[in-house]
Amino acid sequence: MDALWENGWRHFGTQFFRYSLALYEGRICRVLPLRIRLSDFSFSKSQRRSFKKNKDLQTFIRPIEINEEKKILFERHKRRFRSGAPDSLYDFLSYDPANTPCQALEVCVYENEKLLAASFFDVGEAAVSSVYGMFEPDASARGLGIFTMLLEIDFALENEKSFYYQGYVYEGSSFYDYKKRFRALEKFDWNKHWKVFKEE
Repeated sequence: MDALWENGWRHFGTQFFRYSLALYEGRICRVLPLRIRLSDFSFSKSQRRSFKKNKDLQTFIRPIEINEEKKILFERHKRRFRSGAPDSLYDFLSYDPANTPCQALEVCVYENEKLLAASFFDVGEAAVSSVYGMFEPDASARGLGIFTMLLEIDFALENEKSFYYQGYVYEGSSFYDYKKRFRALEKFDWNKHWKVFKEE
């Protein structure tokens, strides 16, 4: 998995893919795989505020298990998409998501016993790779999408991983720009090299 991520590959379920161009809102965009070099990473002030804002919540990191509670949250979360809304969690996860195609974990965030957010990430030898995240739209003021990413990064740091792969963004502005707002960010140049990411 580490070798695949390092060369721009990702997977949804058991299907592996990579592509350097995509159509977004009627324009052809260059696709930029991103990762964080964790040896150079530190949390920003706003990211530390995210931990403080959500310290009243209960968080768990454990092997992925898809249940009715997560399916309901997925249906609520996908209403945020103006177009291209996914059909199912299994668009992103295999039917044995904790083990196939590799070891994978979930971050679950609860307020008392109510599931407010969940995200899923793969675990390699040297890196972790984010797969998908979702949250309760009525709790959007908490910034739970970023919060679960920060918990994944914290897991990677605690387990002495070298990289955190947060997926793709597009050159220019897009819905995915939140992935660009991290320190120690690198982009893949589609020629086997990772370079420091600088916003154009």
